Amino acid sequence: MTNPSSAKPDLIAAIATAPGRGGVGVVRVSGSDIVTLATAILGRVPVARHATYSRFLDVEGGVLDEGIALYFAAPHSFTGEHVLELQGHGGPVVLNQILQRCLELGARLAAPGEFTRRAYLNGKLDLAQAEAVADVIDAASSEAARSAVRSLSGAFSARIVELVEALIRLRMLVEATLDFPEEEIDFLRDADAFGRLDAIDVGLQAVRRQARQGALLREGLTVVLIGQPNVGKSSLLNRLAGFEAAIVTEIAGTTRDTVREAIQIQGVPLHIVDTAGLRDTDDAVERIGIARTWAAVEKADVALLLVDAAHGLSGHEAAILQRLPAVTRLTIHNKIDVTAEVPRVMGDEVWLSAKTGAGMELLRGKLLEAAGWQAAGEGAFMARARHLDALGRADGHLAAARATAAQLELFAEELRLAQSALSEITGEFSADDLLGEIFSKFCIGK
Repeated sequence: MTNPSSAKPDLIAAIATAPGRGGVGVVRVSGSDIVTLATAILGRVPVARHATYSRFLDVEGGVLDEGIALYFAAPHSFTGEHVLELQGHGGPVVLNQILQRCLELGARLAAPGEFTRRAYLNGKLDLAQAEAVADVIDAASSEAARSAVRSLSGAFSARIVELVEALIRLRMLVEATLDFPEEEIDFLRDADAFGRLDAIDVGLQAVRRQARQGALLREGLTVVLIGQPNVGKSSLLNRLAGFEAAIVTEIAGTTRDTVREAIQIQGVPLHIVDTAGLRDTDDAVERIGIARTWAAVEKADVALLLVDAAHGLSGHEAAILQRLPAVTRLTIHNKIDVTAEVPRVMGDEVWLSAKTGAGMELLRGKLLEAAGWQAAGEGAFMARARHLDALGRADGHLAAARATAAQLELFAEELRLAQSALSEITGEFSADDLLGEIFSKFCIGK
């Protein structure tokens, strides 16, 4: 994979460290004409791949800052181009002065994700690895970070390449068979073509499972707490969060707006939404809160319907259940500390006490189950919605291939479409507008 443009890449520059103050700040420059810029700002070109103490100079030779200069000659750099990194003090004023000096010397300000995009275009990373760069930065848990690093190191891409190569070998066999129509089925059977198809399918299903786990680590799960007033929704939110995130009183209708907290269970991010109690009311403000409750339910992955363990499901709760959209739901029987019941799970129902914490581990386990999380998630790949879509389409084409095996032209076409879908993941076939969408979500400097 190489840069499709024959023109020399222009110089781009950006501050590569996070905004704010810090001990060290980095300005990164990439492009073809680094020598002129380096000579002007440093007085020399540093030895490649050696840390060089330098003064960073302004147009009159005055010192803007001093620090470490690192020069990476193409193609031995992150982008595959000449790269210069100026590591100075991490104050925003001095970093912006150094950046402005680079712009004066012919660089332009890099667009979001442009350094990583150049790495992709120059064959230093495939598309899945390039996306993993952003996922490593955005990881919200150690599990998510490990999965992102696994994808960045090429583990996800390697599995995709294995499947693509297996499909290519099968396609070659099928295409060759098309030249001998009188013997085609027997020839394919003797060559174990359908056994090969089974093996590809098994491999694809394994990758899909790992990708779904990675997508869960990346996106998390939105859990909304609903029920009548005073059943303990806010208390449950506080217990899950581990601190007093919501006000708890004996007064019905205390919560009038949605309260959101992010938590983790075994590294899986959960976005918990506490809502106003559902009841008939003449209070205009409370009615707005109830409307927002139903709006939150529409966007949820899981709905927890809280009921008082003393009376269980009443007609009012049954009406709530009937109104719920197609969303995973769990019924939580709260306040077992009052009813003297033991914590337990029966199907999609959990008995617990948000006040004492009894039964909370049972609830956490049910939430992970609802999310589809498998404890052995160490093999997860950090996957995005487009990856899951491509894997799903490839699975559909394999199923169609199996169904059309007696019609070799159709069989061959479905195998081609499956290969094409998988190749989208690594970027072997990617439209320019898709690349623009992907890299526009990166931070500037990456």
